[in-house]
Amino acid sequence: MSAQGGGGGGGKIQKVLALPVNVIYRFLQDRTPIQVWLHENKNLRVEGTLLGFDQFMNLVLDNASEVNMKDKTRRPVGKIMLKGDSIALIQAAS
Repeated sequence: MSAQGGGGGGGKIQKVLALPVNVIYRFLQDRTPIQVWLHENKNLRVEGTLLGFDQFMNLVLDNASEVNMKDKTRRPVGKIMLKGDSIALIQAAS
């Protein structure tokens, strides 16, 4: 989709949209370590490598760890599946 710029330059401005599924798929392809924020628990996050996901945003993570943001502790949990309805945010782990 493109639109004319209002600055008098006559150039075209193109909007590029990043669909959420494409961002998640990029994390999967690149094997990027991710951090998942949980919907009802602001002090607990899950970090791991994305192995797969489905249309409900259920995630399978490998080498997953629970990270307690309050205590700054980490507990390894291995390979897990997170249900999509418990996920608030997915980001690259830092």
